[in-house]
Amino acid sequence: MFFVLAKLNKLLLPSLTKSGLDITKAKPWQKALLAYRYYVTSRALDKK
Repeated sequence: MFFVLAKLNKLLLPSLTKSGLDITKAKPWQKALLAYRYYVTSRALDKK
């Protein structure tokens, strides 16, 4: 399930690090998006 979510995230959600986002200056919603993507990606890698 996490593998599918990770693929959907890659397709649908913006990549904040490629756009040069400085994490220390990120807005709260951007930090939440980064945390969510990290959580899903790490779970998808654990299941593989």
